[in-house]
Amino acid sequence: MQLGAFVLHLTRAEKRRANALELKEKCGLDAEIWPAVDGASLSSADLAGVVRKQVFDPRYPFGLKTGEIGCFLSHRQMWAEIVRRGVPAAFIIEDDAGLDLDVFPKALELAAQYIDRLGYIQFQTRNQGGPTTLVDTAGGSALVVPELGGLRTTAQMVSQEAAQHLLNSSQVIDRPVDTFVQSHWHTGLRPAMVLPSGVLEIAGTLDGSTIQGGRKPLIEKVRREVSRGLYRRAVKRLSRRSEAPKEGGLHG
Repeated sequence: MQLGAFVLHLTRAEKRRANALELKEKCGLDAEIWPAVDGASLSSADLAGVVRKQVFDPRYPFGLKTGEIGCFLSHRQMWAEIVRRGVPAAFIIEDDAGLDLDVFPKALELAAQYIDRLGYIQFQTRNQGGPTTLVDTAGGSALVVPELGGLRTTAQMVSQEAAQHLLNSSQVIDRPVDTFVQSHWHTGLRPAMVLPSGVLEIAGTLDGSTIQGGRKPLIEKVRREVSRGLYRRAVKRLSRRSEAPKEGGLHG
């Protein structure tokens, strides 16, 4: 299968440039650097045109940071580019990731075998509990479809059909892109994941996250933790009830 490959890189994050170039060279695909959307440069009109308070249940309890909006729009650009180029699927990795080359090539090969069927496969950087449906194993990695979709968009493979579907489902946004992808009761697409994936979180060794929030008073931190807990409970409930195919992929 012909795969596209993109390294999402925020141009002003100069400390990540060398890492982005290294990912491009070492991912084993004909990859290109793609300039990420800088949320901090968006006008109030741009933000008002794309962000809503609530698009679907459960209500996301926090306001979106400009960095989160930029990240979501960057991934929408990637989905649109997959469709525009007509490639069967593409691998997308963010510029703060690392690669374990003893693991990653086999995980990539495993995902490529099933991307046409599954649509969206996360290269997860951490283990996740809960019920899963096993799809296949290879080279010490397992490809599974979890009941509760994983968070983080550090790296993923997306089919052309899934990219078009996700574009259609995200004309306006109300939460970060990873929580949107997780919401398969809304999108109808239950994301799969491969673990171990050979993709590593190394933002802390570069320049930290480019999605920043200021320090908050203790009472605000407590309120956020309560809200986060309630939101996660609702996500688990809706995940159990979701009509998205448990074996992954879209409804026929």
